[in-house]
Amino acid sequence: MTSHRYAQTDPDTGIPDLIRRLTEDSRRLASDEVQLAKLELQDSIHGGVRGVVWTAVGLAVGVVAAVALTVLLVAAIGALIDHNYWAGALIVGAVELLAGWLFLRRGVAAIKAPRLTVRKGAAQI
Repeated sequence: MTSHRYAQTDPDTGIPDLIRRLTEDSRRLASDEVQLAKLELQDSIHGGVRGVVWTAVGLAVGVVAAVALTVLLVAAIGALIDHNYWAGALIVGAVELLAGWLFLRRGVAAIKAPRLTVRKGAAQI
C-alpha cells in the first residue's frame, strides 16, 4: 500500500510561501522526471544492445549454414553430372549470384522509394 503525502493548508500562509513551496515541488518534479528519463534510456540501450548481439550471432550462424548448404549443393550437382564438381560449383555460383543481384536490386529500389509524400491539395508550408 502506498502512502500519499497531502499538503496541509494553513489559512495564514502567504502568497510568497505558497510560491516558494510550488517552486520546490516543481524542482523536485523536474528532477524526478530527469531521473526517470535516464532510467528509461538506460533500459532502452540495454535492450537494444542485447538485440544487436543476438542478431549478430544469428547472422553468423546463418552464414555458416549457407556455406555448408552451398558445399552440399555443389557436391550433389557435381555427383549428378558425372563427378564434374567444377560444373556443380559453376551452376550453384550462378544461381546464388542471380539471387544476390535480385535482392540487391530490390534493396536499392526500397532505399530510393520516397517515404513521405505530400498529398495533393494539402497546404504547403
